[in-house]
Amino acid sequence: MSIYACVFLVLSVACGGLSIGANLPEIWSTVAAAGALLFGTLFVICLVLGRRIKFDPILR
Repeated sequence: MSIYACVFLVLSVACGGLSIGANLPEIWSTVAAAGALLFGTLFVICLVLGRRIKFDPILR
C-alpha cells in the first residue's frame, strides 16, 4: 500500500469516527461524514492505481 493510500485511510477513519462518535453540531457532523466519503473514495482510487502501475526494479 502506498503512502497516499495509508494517509487517506487514516483520514477516512478519523472523519468517520468523528461523525459517529463525537457530539458535534449538525454542520460539522455533515462535514465529517462528507470527509469520510471523500477520503474513502480517494483511498480506493489509490489502491486501484497502485495495482495497475507496477514497478520493475530489474529494468535499468
